[in-house]
Amino acid sequence: MNRLLPDFDKKMFIKNKIPLMILAVSYFLLFEPQNSSSEPGPEYGDAIVVASSGDARTFVPILASDSASSDICGLIFNGLVKYDKNINLVGDLAESWDIEDEGKTIIFHLRKGVRWHDGRPFTSRDVEYTYKKLIDPNVRTPYSGEYERVKDFVIIDDHTIKIIYKEPFAPALSSWGIPVMPEHILRNEDLNKTKFSRSPIGTGPYKFKSWKAGQKIELVSNHDYFEGRPYIDRYIYKIIPDEATTFLELQTQGVDMSLLTPLQFTRQTDNKVFKRHYNKFKYQSFGFTYMGYNLSDPRFQDVRIRRAINYAVNKEEIIDAIFFGLARITTGPFIPDSWAYNEAVIPAPYDPVEAKRLLNEAGWIDADGDGW
Repeated sequence: MNRLLPDFDKKMFIKNKIPLMILAVSYFLLFEPQNSSSEPGPEYGDAIVVASSGDARTFVPILASDSASSDICGLIFNGLVKYDKNINLVGDLAESWDIEDEGKTIIFHLRKGVRWHDGRPFTSRDVEYTYKKLIDPNVRTPYSGEYERVKDFVIIDDHTIKIIYKEPFAPALSSWGIPVMPEHILRNEDLNKTKFSRSPIGTGPYKFKSWKAGQKIELVSNHDYFEGRPYIDRYIYKIIPDEATTFLELQTQGVDMSLLTPLQFTRQTDNKVFKRHYNKFKYQSFGFTYMGYNLSDPRFQDVRIRRAINYAVNKEEIIDAIFFGLARITTGPFIPDSWAYNEAVIPAPYDPVEAKRLLNEAGWIDADGDGW
């Protein structure tokens, strides 16, 4: 499996697939407002306008597989756990948890006093409903795999649940970061067709207000949010499919935050306008670019062919020419700083001679000298 990962964010185990990967970096601009008040510190109010190249597809969180839908669902809904700024798992709707039976049992203690945006209380039944829909074969969710490993789901009381796994499962705890859905609204709904997909109710820091397809999505702050009212009152997700138009909006301050291309980050935003009005950030992402082989094709079933292609690709040249140096080679889908990264796997170097040798060994020989 060949992968290119810029310094950015993804998951998958690789075994005997001869990985070729480059890890990406995410980079974005965030508008820096000028504080006219003499008193320092945050104040409630105003709005943030975020640019997106694509529109959302659905606000049913367990069906949301595109980035736009996931971004919005992340503001409207909560999971039982979440990652903090240091990528440590912390409680979200779960206040705490106990892990028993050598990792096969998790007991979640849920927060009390949490309410859905319509005022109804959040309880264990909402978590149970979400779990049942994740494993329902009639629900078109891409996330069912991690929950089919659950042997038993037990409600102990309104704010305590026990989850028992068939066998130890490393991502078990983190998998419960999946957004929880309201059972009282959706219990009789077909999630594949429900109107909830365009008018969601969650427990999160922002409430849904409106969605003009292809134009914008608007959220308003949840003043009763269990972690405190958000300081920004409105979140406006502006749909701008064209990359050049987005950059013009940044220049004229029509949007407050946007992702940048490597060219924009390195060459086009290092000037007075952007330095005055924006903060510029880059961070490691879990995203990667890769070449994946169709192993049902007999030509790719020969490991020598896969190794030859790996040797034939100049990954450093791709990093320099396409990512302007804002990327690095990786040998798996985890960032090199992750505990899951396997440092024992050494990336294959760029070696056309070795690539040709392997191809010849596998029977791919230029017999007539035409270069093919």
